[in-house]
Amino acid sequence: MTWLDAGPFLRGVAWRDEDGLPLRADPADLDRLPWDVLERARVPVGVTLDFLAYGTTSVEVRFRAEPGEVPHAFGLWAGGVQLTEVLADPAEEESVVRIGLPPAAGRPAPLPAGPFTLYPPETRSPRLLAVRALGGRIAPAPARPRWVVHGDSITEGWWSTRPAHAWPAAAGRLLGLEPVNLGHAGAGRAELAVAQQLAGLPADVLTLAFGTNCWGRAPFDVPLLRETTRSFLALVRRGHPDTPLLVVSPVLRPAAEDAPNAAGATLGALRAALEEAVREEAAAGDDRLALLPGRGLLGPEHLADGLHPDDTGHALIAAAVAEALAELLEDAGRAPA
Repeated sequence: MTWLDAGPFLRGVAWRDEDGLPLRADPADLDRLPWDVLERARVPVGVTLDFLAYGTTSVEVRFRAEPGEVPHAFGLWAGGVQLTEVLADPAEEESVVRIGLPPAAGRPAPLPAGPFTLYPPETRSPRLLAVRALGGRIAPAPARPRWVVHGDSITEGWWSTRPAHAWPAAAGRLLGLEPVNLGHAGAGRAELAVAQQLAGLPADVLTLAFGTNCWGRAPFDVPLLRETTRSFLALVRRGHPDTPLLVVSPVLRPAAEDAPNAAGATLGALRAALEEAVREEAAAGDDRLALLPGRGLLGPEHLADGLHPDDTGHALIAAAVAEALAELLEDAGRAPA
């Protein structure tokens, strides 16, 4: 029962800081980022522990997190379904959680069981330190195509009841992709420094889902968002000239659809400007760029607080994104397995 470094088992990691901690922004380029992007970049959203099991009955994970009162929930998934959820003691700074595997994983076999994906909690920024098998052995799961997803709090997964229910996680399971979640709550305002960081990040497929925070937190007018969208896309394309790229425009936000912001623009007008910019770039020759209009993906009943989707809403976005990405990847000759 030797402890193994958790690092090789982690998936969904964009960058790491000098201590090896997953970071959702480039550690060599932090001084140009707005404070809200930087703060959310320190939260390990979307990071999972993926493994194969060889005659293993359980795995244990040693982790460190800020103490609190709410138990840490670890969800184990395989084959697109949740197998179990285990709650860990929230009172200790460093703890060990044991997760039982299905009986088939404990039987000796020439082929491994899995792959299994363990979704750790994201609150209180847990750091996964080590993992070990109880009976048999485990190994890191094979790498999947990397899908880098940039956006705001909706992309980050706010109001989903578990990390596994956030739409990037759910769509990644549908397509067999490894989502790298770069949703930054409060941000996702087409920050050009973020576009440059995305350009330097390895990715097999990209998705951009921003715009709603351009209505309120940092009010854009229509011409500004149209031109900023073009600039954002151009900067990303410097590093990913041929990578399939899907843009998702803002989903429904009832309070903002027809209400002018401080710059005089409604969310409906801003959405139209963003979509126009994407369509024009595609028409100009970017044949690996696609648009998924967000307005019709959700109804008011799918919003937990009038802005963020509930679990059903996240599932609807995931299904629509997966369908659009599958078509884009097929057209690019990179259809998912």
